[in-house]
Amino acid sequence: MNYFSLNQQSKAVSFKEAVINGLAPDRGLYFPENICPLPEEFITNIDTYSNEEIAFEAIKQFVGDEIPESTLKEIVSETIDFEFPVVKVQENIGSLELFHGPTLAFKDVGARFMARCLGYFNNQNPEKVTVLVATSGDTGGAVANGFLGVNGVDVVILYPSGKVSDIQEKQLTTLGKNITALEVNGVFDDCQDMVKTAFLDDQISRTLTSANSINVARWLPQMFYYFFAYKQLYKKHPNVVFSVPSGNFGNICAGMMAQKLGLPIQHFVAATNVNDTVPEFMKNGEYKPKASKATISNAMDVGNPSNFIRIQKLFNNSFENLKCGFSSFSFDDDATKESMKRIYKESNYIADPHGAVGYLGLEKHQLKKDEYGVFLETAHPVKFLDVVESTLNLKLSIPEEIQELIKKEKHSIKISTYDELKSFLNA
Repeated sequence: MNYFSLNQQSKAVSFKEAVINGLAPDRGLYFPENICPLPEEFITNIDTYSNEEIAFEAIKQFVGDEIPESTLKEIVSETIDFEFPVVKVQENIGSLELFHGPTLAFKDVGARFMARCLGYFNNQNPEKVTVLVATSGDTGGAVANGFLGVNGVDVVILYPSGKVSDIQEKQLTTLGKNITALEVNGVFDDCQDMVKTAFLDDQISRTLTSANSINVARWLPQMFYYFFAYKQLYKKHPNVVFSVPSGNFGNICAGMMAQKLGLPIQHFVAATNVNDTVPEFMKNGEYKPKASKATISNAMDVGNPSNFIRIQKLFNNSFENLKCGFSSFSFDDDATKESMKRIYKESNYIADPHGAVGYLGLEKHQLKKDEYGVFLETAHPVKFLDVVESTLNLKLSIPEEIQELIKKEKHSIKISTYDELKSFLNA
C-alpha cells in the first residue's frame, strides 16, 4: 500500500515512510492510494470473529507487507487488549465507551498501535526518532503512555498551558524517561502550527515524526471500535447512527474509512463545541478556519481541524455527497452541562463533557424509528473531575491508578514561540 499527499506536491510513499514522516514534505496529509472493501460475508458474519480478527482484517491492507503478518497480529492484539462496550443509555441510544484503556481515553488505540509500529520499524534503524506531537487534552497522555520506554524513540509533547484538565496534564508531565512535555503559552492551534512548522524546517537536526491523528498509524486504527460496536448491535439494530465528539476530526474520519471498507453505517454526526468551523461549512459550503476557543470539552478546542481534508477526499470533494451521509452541529458549554444533567437524571449515566456533546448531536439529528444512535464516550468522566462533579453535584469514585498519578510531580518546560521549540529540538 502506498500513500500520497493530499496536497499532491510530493511523491507517494510506503506505509513505513508515511508513519516515520508523519506529514508529507509538501505539508499535506497522507492518504491511501486504494481502499478495498472487505468481503460482504465478513461483515454479514462479523459476530463470529474475535475483536483481534476483525481489527487485523480491517488494517492489514493499509500496512501491506511492511510488517510481517504474525508481527502485525501481535501489534493488533496488544493494541486492543481492553473492552469496548456499547452501554444502553435509552431505548434507542447507546454509549460506546472508549475509556477502558490505560489512559482512560479513546486515543489509547491509535497511540498504542503507532508506538508498536514505530518500534518495529526503529528496530531496523540505528537512528533515533523524535515523536513530536501537539495535544488539546487526551492525545498527550495516550502518546506518552504508548511510547514510554520504546527504544530509539524520544517523545516531545506540546500542550496549551492552562487549557487541559489537571489529570490530563499529569498524564503527560509525570512519566519522565523518554517523554518531555513542553507547556505552550497559547492555544492548541498554536501548538499544532509549531509542530507542522518543525516538520518542514530543514535546520532541525533530529528525525521527526508526528503522533497526532495526522499520522496514518494514529488515524487508521480508530476504525476498529466502529467495527466492534457494529458487531454488538447489528442483529437487533442494523441501522446505526454514530455521533462523534469532534475536534481534529480524525476519529470520525476513521469511522468513515470503516464505512468505505463495507461497514453499513447509516449516518455520521460530527458534534462539536463552540469551535464550529465544520458545522458552519455544512451550512454554506465555505471552509473558514478560525481561532480556537477554550471550553469545558477541551479535547475539541480546535479551530482548523486537520483531518477534515481527508473526509472531503473520502466523499470525492463533493459537498452534495458529503451532506447525504454526514451532519455537523455545534453546542456551547451551557448546553453541554444541561445534557450531562439530563442524561444522568433520565438514565443514571455519567457522561463526560465530550460524550454529552455527542449525545446532543444525536438529539439534533432526530433519530428515525428504525435508527439506533451511538454516541462516543471518548474519555472517562474522572478526567474532567471538576466539571463533572460540579455539574452533577456528586463525587466520583477515582480509580486507584489516577489517585497515584495525582500525587506525582509535574515536570514541563515552558515555551512561547516556535524559535524556542526549535532551540530545544536542536539542543
